[in-house]
Amino acid sequence: MLSLLLPPSLVGLIAGIVLLGGTLAAGLAFIPIIVLKLLLPFAGARRACTEVMFSIAHHWSLFNRVVYRLLYPVSWEIDQRGALDPHKSYLLICNHQSIIDILLMFDQFHTRTPPLCFFLKNELLWVPVIGWACWGMDFPFMKRSGLASDLAATRQFCERFRNQPITVVNFAEGTRFSEGKRVSKKSPYRHLLRPKAAGLSYTLNAMGEQFDGVIDVTIAYRPSRFPPVWSFLTGEQTQLSIVIDVLPVPAELMAGDYQHDPVYRERCQNWINTLWQRKDARLERMITRRPAGAARPRLT
Repeated sequence: MLSLLLPPSLVGLIAGIVLLGGTLAAGLAFIPIIVLKLLLPFAGARRACTEVMFSIAHHWSLFNRVVYRLLYPVSWEIDQRGALDPHKSYLLICNHQSIIDILLMFDQFHTRTPPLCFFLKNELLWVPVIGWACWGMDFPFMKRSGLASDLAATRQFCERFRNQPITVVNFAEGTRFSEGKRVSKKSPYRHLLRPKAAGLSYTLNAMGEQFDGVIDVTIAYRPSRFPPVWSFLTGEQTQLSIVIDVLPVPAELMAGDYQHDPVYRERCQNWINTLWQRKDARLERMITRRPAGAARPRLT
């Protein structure tokens, strides 16, 4: 493992260059498929282009997995409660602290669930390579300028994948956690921002019957004086902790009008707030103890 032989800063630099290079290579592979998708008038052909792009993303994820294990003595503490099936659809809910969260989810759910799809800020559509690739894979872009436009985008996305296994990722906090945001937004949680229930309710309304479960993911990084990205790249996070709970889909939230029905809206908010209270308490335990005896994840 290079992280055992080289200074952490050099390991971080090498890891950053290699992972960025892999991402750019995948992005370049996306470009001709995206152009083809723009030009083709037939829905079936456009769907075929989307599948090719998902395949590119799959191999990008596999490349990253190999890089992690060549660079670091990975011994992440993974606690999974419940079985997963790559042929079934799921709604995945996770706390959000860094872009590393996304890399970790691709790593942990590689081949264990259907492809991951993310709800993204509309501004990311204009980010070279990443934004284009996400558009090509039909990820929904949320304007956040009004519930109506975001609801329409959610419905369109859900209709596109109604008959195809998919893992829909929802960062319920809506943005990355920081202590400054927690204080300014007056969050009642120690390690989380307030969750937003609207997007969750739209997704459950549109695809609830298709989901075979809710995957509740909690990620805890080891305390560091560096931001999570640099801490991860330098090898400080070789013993981070991830808890994965596979929960039943809340049937009481699968039908309702979040905008106009206050009873349904309160039901949605109560469900996610209960989940967040448990997650916050769990994060407190995960952060304040150092993982011991963690098993290395299986590379598949």
